[in-house]
Amino acid sequence: MPDRSQVRPGRGATSNPMGRFEPRHSEAADDGWGILDEPLPKLETVVQAEAARGIIARNRSPDMPFTQSINPYRGCEHGCVYCYARPTHAYVNLSPGLDFETKLFYKDGADELLAKELRAKSYQCSPIALGTNTDPYQPIERRYRVTRRVLELLSACDHPVTIVTKAAALIERDLELLASMARRRLVAVFVSITTLNTKLKRTLEPRAASPSARLVAIRHLAEAGVPVGVMVAPVIPVLTDYELEDILDAAAAAGAVAASYAVLRLPDEVAGLFGEWLNAHEPLKAEHVMARLRALRGGRKDDPEFGRRLSGTGVYAGLLRKRFELRVRRLGLLDGEGRFKLDTGRFHAPEPSSPQQSLFQSLYNRGP
Repeated sequence: MPDRSQVRPGRGATSNPMGRFEPRHSEAADDGWGILDEPLPKLETVVQAEAARGIIARNRSPDMPFTQSINPYRGCEHGCVYCYARPTHAYVNLSPGLDFETKLFYKDGADELLAKELRAKSYQCSPIALGTNTDPYQPIERRYRVTRRVLELLSACDHPVTIVTKAAALIERDLELLASMARRRLVAVFVSITTLNTKLKRTLEPRAASPSARLVAIRHLAEAGVPVGVMVAPVIPVLTDYELEDILDAAAAAGAVAASYAVLRLPDEVAGLFGEWLNAHEPLKAEHVMARLRALRGGRKDDPEFGRRLSGTGVYAGLLRKRFELRVRRLGLLDGEGRFKLDTGRFHAPEPSSPQQSLFQSLYNRGP
């Protein structure tokens, strides 16, 4: 198990365990030559195109306030060690550990795929959620602009969208577009804040925006007329649970009009990574954190059952819910993402582009 000396700056995971579908597994061992004591190499972020066959994912979970979503990217450079999406990297034969935050994929031609799906005669309009698995405004969005192109298309055909992000500067890049959509009741944004403790954030969410920057983003979105809420997620027992009211207060002061929360989830692969992180960064609290988490999960590290996986069960879960409800009521916030009522009646399918238009667009994009 990695110790503090093996932690890579700017990365959340401290190891790179093999994916669940790999036929072979390996384990580092000291061969007497001191290999395990050598400095770890610097990890660069590698990005590849992913040729997706479809872009809209359908959701039937009663826990979620949406029925369809888009994830512009696979993997996430923010590196949040607790991320429940980490196990999905196993589907491309990569690790949920360091691979998840360094070997990333963008959906090639996402806007074209989306236009095709929106033109289908069977398509029924309902808000599309961006950021349900990985962050649509993670750092590589600055270069690849997949999220931007998706939003431009949705705006052009008056399609509603919701966004969840830990970013700040990048979502503010799209402020003018989001404000335009907001005037047509086509967008709502939730900014996720786990902690206000900058030192804790640096290891827990190493490449996400700082807490103060996220609060500034909430303020700027609100000032632009964009409906914005705060998502306190995940609430981590012992480490961040005491901050619940402080985060809600700070977000409301910045202009948030709604709030939601979710407690920490640890699927199998994530549980090991989070345990390593605790031992490297919070060793004195590790046992207490895990004991309290098991109390939330009926003695387990995770409970995937609908209705329980986001809030937990038991006395401690009930206390968290009551604290949240009391503060939300005091601040006058809407409770939950589903309270934003977006307009689905404006939607019109995007016009198909002719081959000649496609040629001109290709030449335009290519430049001189």
